[in-house]
Amino acid sequence: MSGWNLAPDYTVLNAEFGSLEAVFALQGRRLTRDPLSEVILVEREGVRYYVKRYWGGGKGLRRFIGRPRVKAEWQNLKNFAKWGIPTASIVAYGLERRLGAFVRGALITRELENTLDMAHMATCRDPRFQDSRWVALISAQLAHATRILHDHHFAHNDLKWRNLLVNDREELFLIDCPTGAFWWGPLLSYRIVKDLACLDKVASKVLSRSQRLRFYLQYCRRERLSIADKRRVLQIVKFFEGRE
Repeated sequence: MSGWNLAPDYTVLNAEFGSLEAVFALQGRRLTRDPLSEVILVEREGVRYYVKRYWGGGKGLRRFIGRPRVKAEWQNLKNFAKWGIPTASIVAYGLERRLGAFVRGALITRELENTLDMAHMATCRDPRFQDSRWVALISAQLAHATRILHDHHFAHNDLKWRNLLVNDREELFLIDCPTGAFWWGPLLSYRIVKDLACLDKVASKVLSRSQRLRFYLQYCRRERLSIADKRRVLQIVKFFEGRE
């Protein structure tokens, strides 16, 4: 069984993006590769596209049980768009199964133009981090997006700065979420702390304490910390202690 979906706006690319077979035959610049997947970059008519190709669903029962990573990613990106969180546009997606086992799958997204990932910006000490107005604007967008995820009982599970893109119009985008999932109760609480700790891990190196506190208050939609907030903040700052 196989299924493939090409967005109506991209039917002009049907010859290359119109089937799983065609997508796996594409040639492009390889960006990443691991035993189960790869990402290549292709350009057509001046527009760049990221093609993620998966040919393994894991070992043993993982090939039969649970969502393949590629399916999780396209479903999560669709949820982001539905919830009003800016993210990459999906061009095409689909997968193939044989006798119930995952065989291969792919996801194509359109490049978000004129963007940089925030991990790169932090490493390069981008001067915009010295602009308090810019920091406050991006922080507010990130706090709003993160709160929307968690209000839907959803945790990103890889909410690192490399998965946050900022463009030259001071707009923030969330990308790459193959391990995000819905949680409830104590499991959700733990995942929320993990998401916030992932964000704060880099923030603690490039932002001031007051900027980090402002982000958390924006996330909580409060003017000051409650007793419960103080406990959670302590969990956040200590989350990675002894883990690295």
